[in-house]
Parts: sequence; C-alpha cells; structure tokens
Amino acid sequence: APQPHQHLVDLAGGTGDISLRFLRAGGGSATISDINHAMLSAGRRRRGVIKYHDRLSWCVGNAENLPFDKGIADFVAIAFGLRNVTDREAAIAEAYRVLKPGGRFLCLEFSQVKSSTLQRVYDAWSFNALPLMGRLVAGDAESYRYRAESIRTFPSPEILADMFAGAGFAQIRVRSLSVGVACIHSGWKLD
Repeated sequence: APQPHQHLVDLAGGTGDISLRFLRAGGGSATISDINHAMLSAGRRRRGVIKYHDRLSWCVGNAENLPFDKGIADFVAIAFGLRNVTDREAAIAEAYRVLKPGGRFLCLEFSQVKSSTLQRVYDAWSFNALPLMGRLVAGDAESYRYRAESIRTFPSPEILADMFAGAGFAQIRVRSLSVGVACIHSGWKLD
C-alpha cells in the first residue's frame, strides 16, 4: 500500500517494472538502480514511463555499494536480482543502510520447490528445456543454463532470512509463491 509521500529504491531495477507498479499503486517517487547501463537505457525508452518521468530517477549503481545517502528510502526492493549479486550480505546491508527507520526491504527471488516430485520436474525444465528454448529463440543457451544454476545455488529461504537478521532487519517474513518456485522475503528497519 504505497503512499504519495513514500520513496522506493528499486535495486537491480533494470527496465523499471517494480518501480512502475509502485507508482501506479500510489507511491510518491522511485529511484531505479542497476549495474547495467543498457538495462536502464531500455527502461527509459519504455512506453508508459513518460507519464512518471517527474517521479522517477535512474542510477547506475552496484547493490553492494549504493551511491545513496543513509536513510533516504521508505522501501527498498529487489526482484530476481539478488541471486546475481556477488556479495549478497553486502547488498542486504546496503538496503538496510539506505532505508529510513520504519522502512521495509522486499526481495522477490527464485527459491526451492517444496515437493521432491515437482523439484525433479522443475530441474528437468530448468536444466534441459529452458536452455534449449534459449538457444532456439535467443541463440543463447548459456544464459539460460546460468539462470538455472544460479537458482540452484541460491540460499534457502531460512538462510536468506538469517542474512536479513544479520543485517539488522526485524519482523522478517517469508512468503512462498507457486509451491516454492519463488519467495518474497521482507524485513523492517525498526531504528
């Protein structure tokens, strides 16, 4: 329930999907930060972005060392980006640093399927069918193979929740989506 006075920092925000949803839902302003300049450039050219141009800012930045002052955001979000960060603990600590007291960090990321039968099906899809489709459609099987491997090596929901706690977050919640294919981790900065 974003409010008109609230600011979002969208980490690994790429083309701005999360920021646009935040603004459309009533949020005040958003900063889209991504290490990839080309993704930000593509985002600036998206249809629908012009409507929010006065409430959006774009920043090339590394989630592990953000170029923002302490306590500037009401929300920090990262969607399907934390698994690509080299030092996840540093990125989580940076999210904590840039949040205002009472701010909330939200992380949407692929996770671990709960059912062993579904896990086998999901692995077959991820490690075989997805790279084949990537090769046929995009001419790039390796990027899709990397995606599957990065999901497999990503910390479990429990370990990621511990990483949130280690950074100082409180009231940590984990919401499993689609039988565990993805999870939303959230935590509050209380002080």
